[in-house]
Amino acid sequence: MNRSLLLGLGLLAACSVDQGYEADSGDSFDEAPEATDDRTLPGYGRPFDFGGTVWQDQKEFVESGLRCGNEMTHFEYVAMEAELAANPAYQEALERAEQGAYRAATSIPVYVHIITKGTSRADGNIPDSMIAEQISILNTAYAGTQFSFNLVSTDRTTNASWYVAGPDTAAEAAMKTALRLGGKNSLNIYVSNPGDGLLGWATFPNWYASAPKDDGVVILNESLPGGTSAPYNLGDTATHEIGHWLGLYHTFQGGCTAQGDLVSDTPAERSPAYGCPTGRDSCKGKYFGVDPISNFMDYTDDACMDRFTLDQAARMTAAWSTYRD
Repeated sequence: MNRSLLLGLGLLAACSVDQGYEADSGDSFDEAPEATDDRTLPGYGRPFDFGGTVWQDQKEFVESGLRCGNEMTHFEYVAMEAELAANPAYQEALERAEQGAYRAATSIPVYVHIITKGTSRADGNIPDSMIAEQISILNTAYAGTQFSFNLVSTDRTTNASWYVAGPDTAAEAAMKTALRLGGKNSLNIYVSNPGDGLLGWATFPNWYASAPKDDGVVILNESLPGGTSAPYNLGDTATHEIGHWLGLYHTFQGGCTAQGDLVSDTPAERSPAYGCPTGRDSCKGKYFGVDPISNFMDYTDDACMDRFTLDQAARMTAAWSTYRD
């Protein structure tokens, strides 16, 4: 049975939206190591220098929450899933996905806001060529979905406070209130340097109605293609965060449970992957196979990510129909 359809069986209350990784009732963290134990990965235990901090290893960085700053309360999660389940377009989109077909193509207008603290590249003043390449990366990544991205405008603002604004801060609110353009179907990307190595965050589509000015995606400037934030500098931080903006959860949502990320064709995953751990099976063969480390909604390196699944595309279609049409 599709995990998406489990919604109708009253299992929403059992789902976790925290970035904690809950095991199901049959799991134990004391069992044998996963198929590819993190301790065997090349980066495990080796210092990871990122964002001005030297982490014990890349695993510690990923588990810090700086790979993606998204948070959703359980109430918000339940509300969005109930709204999606009640939308006839959701089941229709799932059925069409099984046939490899989607509704008419949707071109999303994109407004990019570059926030700087000065005029140099070191101050965040990235060139237009990086923005153009980022849009190209997005169109390649989303080619298997109904969505494409059309850059409408790019503006630049010098503001030292906004340049380092983090999620849910007064500076973030001021920045978005002043700069956001377009309506609910418009993607606003804020390019800045929040600090501490935070790569980005996004709003979920069901938040738009109550906070339209907050809607959009914030990404680290040097995560754009050609940036300096290796191994996250090929443009897929934006790909990942826009996935949230379109209604997707992380692939490790819910850990080793049948519900998982509420997408039927992404295998369950106990915790976020890092690097590119081929063969990792953190749920030990449960729920459809090895971990989806190549999925844009995991936490692996940009070079490891290359796909959305059919049912992720269907979920984005349903969320668009529900919240952004």
